[in-house]
Amino acid sequence: MLAAVVASAASPAAAQPYSLVIKGGHVIDPKHGRDGVMDVAIADGKIAEVAASIDAAKARKVVDASGLYVVPGLIDLHAHVFHGTEPDAYLSNGLVAVPPDSHSFRSGQTTLVDVGGAGWRSFPQFKAQIIDTSKTRVLSFLNIVGAGMRGGPAEQNLADMDARLTAMRIRQHPGVIVGIKVAHYNGPEWDPVTRAVEAGTEAKVPVMIDFGGNTPPLSLDALLNTHLRPGDLLTHMYAHVNGRLPIVNTQGQVEPYVLAARKRGVLFDVGHGGGSFLWRQAVPATKQGFFPDVISTDLHTGSMNAGMKDILNTMSKMLVLGMPLTDVIRANTAKAASVIQRDDLGHLGVGTEADVAVLALRKGDFGFIDSAGGRMMGTQKLECELTLRAGQVVWDLNGRAATDWQSMPVTPQGAARPARRTQP
Repeated sequence: MLAAVVASAASPAAAQPYSLVIKGGHVIDPKHGRDGVMDVAIADGKIAEVAASIDAAKARKVVDASGLYVVPGLIDLHAHVFHGTEPDAYLSNGLVAVPPDSHSFRSGQTTLVDVGGAGWRSFPQFKAQIIDTSKTRVLSFLNIVGAGMRGGPAEQNLADMDARLTAMRIRQHPGVIVGIKVAHYNGPEWDPVTRAVEAGTEAKVPVMIDFGGNTPPLSLDALLNTHLRPGDLLTHMYAHVNGRLPIVNTQGQVEPYVLAARKRGVLFDVGHGGGSFLWRQAVPATKQGFFPDVISTDLHTGSMNAGMKDILNTMSKMLVLGMPLTDVIRANTAKAASVIQRDDLGHLGVGTEADVAVLALRKGDFGFIDSAGGRMMGTQKLECELTLRAGQVVWDLNGRAATDWQSMPVTPQGAARPARRTQP
């Protein structure tokens, strides 16, 4: 490996306007049409310059990214990070959700969107407990159920699905609450969907639907082409679960009404999860060109320890299925940011917060597992080398932004202990 860091500490501070320059990496920044070898400079926690060549002498630290991809910090549009210790609380202050900082940076993610963990009633706790204490940027799709995603009967309570109060809570936190989630309702009523769409229309945010649960299944055609608006999302697009019709029919064809829904602007999200991604759906769908608009994990303790693993493993599956790398990156950067109306995210525009992921595309023999335990082999896999959040290195797999140990000062780590007071 080439020298990871080029030191230039001898130059005067005035001649070093950049805190860090990432040199020689292949930049993929779909929003700005960048796709080639470029340098990226960072100053004061923001993107300062993106150019074909930036003078290394202008930076206090230079990271060699030769042979790697430099992309905007990844956005996971479907995660569950309302972690807590409350018994039987599932994904709303429960143990099945994941603390955001334990999972995000190591896979190049700087933004996680919790979808449905909190409802209008529980959002203040979620904000104080998770959003305000995490280094990861955490956003929220508010559950249409006021209590949030607590599992069991709580999620079946139509009386707790209040469109007016949901919209009111969203208006209190613009840009932080970025959508509405419907999930896990088992019944023949359309009320959860209609109330969510009502709230979404009032608050001007998208709705994400985890559809299904009733026997017989409700009409997926009606959901996609009657109830949902352009910009709303169907998650778990490659799932085939009890209580929901799949998008690929028994003849191996993507349903015509699914294609019609995409044409009218309904969006499709991977939402891999622990039980919602099957090769038998994904392979025929992608062979017909039906790739996702956004690629997400449905992160929780069950999915991360099974076939999903992390966002890069999920994105790698889409590469195996033939989705071009640039489109895979777009799905987790510019497109994801556009869906949640956060134009400040998902790109490397000068002046934006410096959220950056440096990725390796490994070549070899890799196995990828779906949610039923089926394996597909592939020859390439994404891995995160370096993550920057607001210009700070928060993940460094191989020490690319670190200083060689032999040139480090010979001093103990940590703060000095205060002198012991002498008793009078």
